[in-house]
Amino acid sequence: MQPRIDFYTASPDGLKAMLGLENAVSKLPLEKSLLELVKLRASQINGCAFCLDMHTADARKGGETERRLYTVSAWRETPFFTPRERAALAWTEALTLLSQTHAPDEDYAQLSAEFSPKEMVDLSVAIATINSWNRLAVGFRKMPAAD
Repeated sequence: MQPRIDFYTASPDGLKAMLGLENAVSKLPLEKSLLELVKLRASQINGCAFCLDMHTADARKGGETERRLYTVSAWRETPFFTPRERAALAWTEALTLLSQTHAPDEDYAQLSAEFSPKEMVDLSVAIATINSWNRLAVGFRKMPAAD
């Protein structure tokens, strides 16, 4: 695939807003490891190679295990994730695939059992943010750096 445009230079104001949102998400009082799992799962669903590369590296730097990273896409079939992580991953899938799922009551119930109302909104903002980044990166074909 060939990169299309550099969205950072094409719209500095738009990216300033996105970076402001990303900065706000980074300051939310949710576990950083949980946020990386959410970013990975949304990026897997959206097929965003750039974000998968970045957030896999970030998760590793944060102490995430290879075993868990390899199985994020199959989290339902593994014993490696906590109930809180499972709720977050289910909610990530529900919001990322919103046109298909319509954010089902079952996923919301699981979420509300593990997260406070504020945390539910914070998590949803984080999910919306990574989905926005994925749409920019996939749409404009932002590529991970070749080693």
